[in-house]
Amino acid sequence: MAVKIKLMRLGKIRQPYYRVVIADSRTRRSGRAIETIGKYHPKNEPSLIEIDSERAQYWLGVGALPTEPVQHLLEITGDWQKFKGLPGSEGTLKPQPEKIDKLARFQAALAAAGEEPTTEATTPKKKKAKADEPAEAESTES
Repeated sequence: MAVKIKLMRLGKIRQPYYRVVIADSRTRRSGRAIETIGKYHPKNEPSLIEIDSERAQYWLGVGALPTEPVQHLLEITGDWQKFKGLPGSEGTLKPQPEKIDKLARFQAALAAAGEEPTTEATTPKKKKAKADEPAEAESTES
């Protein structure tokens, strides 16, 4: 049985994300997997790539073949260089930016809202209909 390391597509239309899985080469793209070893979110900036290095090294060692996209991801994380014994095993993975906690975001929004707006509302308020106008409309219909 030929085993491949490939991407399993998940997500919605135009919002894909992938799992890096070990699967039989004869299964379809999003078919049954033997093991999940990572995830890949290409729409994030920078792209999120998380691969369990220990499991990737094991599967490469026992003969699993990565597909071209997965091999590129393994080169970015540095796992492919470790497996092949090439220099540059640290990879070129860019770290994800730090997330600001909810309390800090709330405090910043509260500080910004504390200042009075400098301009008027962009859309005027609707005027209430006078009591005479509906009565006139009914009398003209008769």
